[in-house]
Amino acid sequence: MQIIKNKEELQKFFKKLRKRMPSYQGIDEKVRKILNDISKKGDKAVIKYTKLFDKHELPLKIQPQEIEANAKKVSKDIISALNFAKERIKKFHEHQLEQSWQYEEKDIVLGQIIRPIERIGAYVPGGKASYPSTVLMNVIPAQVAGVKEISVCVPTPQGEINSVVCAALHLLNIKEVYRIGGAQAIGAMAYGTETVKKVDKIIGPGNIYVATAKKIVFGEVDIDMIAGPSEILIIADRTAHANFIAADMLSQAEHDEMACSILITTQEELVEEVKKEIKKQLQLLPKSEIANRALKNYGAIIIVKSLKEAAEIANIIAPEHLEVMAENPEKLIPFLKNAGAIFLGHYSTEPIGDYIAGPNHTLPTSGTAKFFSPLGVYDFLKRSSLIKVKQKGFNTLAPYVEKLATIEGLQAHANTVKVRKSSI
Repeated sequence: MQIIKNKEELQKFFKKLRKRMPSYQGIDEKVRKILNDISKKGDKAVIKYTKLFDKHELPLKIQPQEIEANAKKVSKDIISALNFAKERIKKFHEHQLEQSWQYEEKDIVLGQIIRPIERIGAYVPGGKASYPSTVLMNVIPAQVAGVKEISVCVPTPQGEINSVVCAALHLLNIKEVYRIGGAQAIGAMAYGTETVKKVDKIIGPGNIYVATAKKIVFGEVDIDMIAGPSEILIIADRTAHANFIAADMLSQAEHDEMACSILITTQEELVEEVKKEIKKQLQLLPKSEIANRALKNYGAIIIVKSLKEAAEIANIIAPEHLEVMAENPEKLIPFLKNAGAIFLGHYSTEPIGDYIAGPNHTLPTSGTAKFFSPLGVYDFLKRSSLIKVKQKGFNTLAPYVEKLATIEGLQAHANTVKVRKSSI
């Protein structure tokens, strides 16, 4: 893990982080071939790639009774935890609902009509691990928004589906589920097949092949964002606890070797304490090798003179998760401009946000928090402008339309008001 004490070292680290962003070279061509195959051959191509990558030839659609049967295998305490998370996530996202609006000014009525997207497809990663929490985070905002049709694709290596994922799907009453993973799942949802109905928007994180596929099909359908490797940045002052910091840095490092864990602190004496705690806690982790490699690759402790300087660095990095372990964390909020989610105080650990707090855990990564937002209800709403012009209002606006259209050389545009003026 790198210790950074000056601007030169910091600039080198920024450069290293920029290189960390996903590279699509070599993968793009492979994914385009898969997508093109699916757009032309439909189910036949999906079945071929499912057999190749997931090693099974089971029906693409998972029937509701199979989902329910698997859900029943899950213990009551896990069901209780899922339900608890569901209610908190739902409550938070209900605050994001938007309403249609309009106003009137001198015989002109203007407004905006808010409607939900009609059909969405959610991708839930599988394979090395399974993520029931992603089911909740992907589906609940869409349900709150009022989306009528929600389909889910989840990879099932060797044909096996995770029972807890099934429990989450059953809890949300999702009936349309497909055992399809990878780029082929994105293709099936984007283009539609004999079995999989085309969607209007695709959401959900995945590996580099899923991310590349989403990038390519954007325009055919909408997407949420291109998710990169996990990351956490912690700002700490003299009140921070080294064992808390170490635990939270490791919580992201265990994801994969590309995960990024950064500490920015005003306390130089904290550096050795955190390093000792990381070494100690690493020994207890089942995924210690992955976490250790992640820390060597993209782990850093940056020493600064002030919390304001720490905030400036955080804004440049624009992390997925930003924790502020400080005596008065709220005082730093005005200076924190770029982050997917901000966690204030010593007990607001990032995994609480991942699972149970309520805000969405699908967050912008790789610096995209400068212009992207967390997944939310607003991602499942579309807006139509409303314009109603009465005759008197037309008389007010027409001369300006004619003038601007003529300036732009669009005579047919100008003529639309001329013909109306002549009929009054």
